[in-house]
Amino acid sequence: MFVEQLYTGCLSEAAYYIESDGEAAVIDPIRDIDDYLQLAQNRNAKIKYIFETHFHADFVSGHLDLAAATGATIVYGPGTVTKLPVHIAKDGEKFALGKLVFEVLHTPGHTLESSCFLLKDEQGKDSAIFTGDTLFVGDVGRPDLAQKANEITMGDLAGMLYESLQSKIMPLADDITLYPGHGAGSSCGKTLGPETFSTIGEQKLHNYALQQPDKTSFIKAVVDGLEAPPAYFPINAKINKEGYENINAIIEKGMHALSVEDFKKKMKEDNTFILDTRISTVFTEGFIPGSISIGLEGRFAEWAGIILPFDQSILLVTEPGKEKESIVRLARVGFEKFAGFLSGGYAAWIAADERHDMIIDVEADELAMDIPFDPNLVVVDVRKESEYAQEHVAIALNIPLSDLTDPASMANLEDNHNIYVHCAGGYRSVIALSLLKRQGFHNLRNVIGGFGQIKLLEDKIEFAKTEEVVK
Repeated sequence: MFVEQLYTGCLSEAAYYIESDGEAAVIDPIRDIDDYLQLAQNRNAKIKYIFETHFHADFVSGHLDLAAATGATIVYGPGTVTKLPVHIAKDGEKFALGKLVFEVLHTPGHTLESSCFLLKDEQGKDSAIFTGDTLFVGDVGRPDLAQKANEITMGDLAGMLYESLQSKIMPLADDITLYPGHGAGSSCGKTLGPETFSTIGEQKLHNYALQQPDKTSFIKAVVDGLEAPPAYFPINAKINKEGYENINAIIEKGMHALSVEDFKKKMKEDNTFILDTRISTVFTEGFIPGSISIGLEGRFAEWAGIILPFDQSILLVTEPGKEKESIVRLARVGFEKFAGFLSGGYAAWIAADERHDMIIDVEADELAMDIPFDPNLVVVDVRKESEYAQEHVAIALNIPLSDLTDPASMANLEDNHNIYVHCAGGYRSVIALSLLKRQGFHNLRNVIGGFGQIKLLEDKIEFAKTEEVVK
């Protein structure tokens, strides 16, 4: 038996490759499938099954392209509704893989079709379980992603999830290895732990959701404090359910090199926008006016899905050599419209003596010095509401980055304001500043190091929490 976890940090997503006697299965593959194909080739194995734990909302699955490339059968659990060529398994149905056997456990709650795949070893002993978004390390899947047409409430799904866990997961042996679909940072849960695998026994002991004494307590514990899901989740779920364009065709469209002049012409076309994927610290030093910054160094795909429009064509500005990576990572969350990339990158733009813009970086010390003396100073904290509530600069205005795509979120900002923007460490603030620039704000400052650096100045800056103000 061979099991390998293939973890994509940008999405906090775990796919799995399982193999026995030359037969392999892949569980929850991401859209770019080369790693799975290469692994099977290196091990002289044939991919027989593609198991999908549910219709993913946070990324586009590679199930269709992988099935086309290998002839493997795509397997979903009970309750699946799709016109795609998949096998809809029954609860308890078994699938042989070499000397191994997978058993389908229908576990509705995160979604209606959510299922886990229980792996039995060569001796028929329960060995591991692949839980998708039903059970994580330290958490469970969010129960608020039901399609509105189903008229199922978040409470309904949470109740289903409780029953699924009690009837299908809790009876399992403690020594069974738990392989979840996501790790820390994923928006598919609330408090995912840093580990990417565990055991059933460890989760029975330490997972807050499994400690609840009854269904009512479980529903309250799971639902309380759950922030709204990213806006792109329904788009990705729909793509996974209805199908998508082959990723190689998307890459071919995106890898169209544009001269500065051609790039400028494309900029003037309707339904195009510029995405700059260079690292945020480089972006602030200079960029093409109107560009949106989402650096490849952070949670790139997730923020792209939250911030960018899906119905417009993307003009890319990247570090030379990073064009394909940018396209692939965008395709992972459903982007398929590309107008090309700037040949030679930003350096070519400057060499052509074209107009450019920049963002002023300031240290936290400068913010501390300016606060008492500048009546027009406004601090904008673009962290999540939950982060802001824990502690923030007392005078700071909280506009979460995910809200900045709505011009109404900027209603309290005026042209005469000197706006200092920060997040936790500096990545999100640059995205926010690029959006503010596009809206016509120019008296902007990026606080380097974000709240992490600001917090070091407790003797100079007044801080507040949700209920109390402290020095």
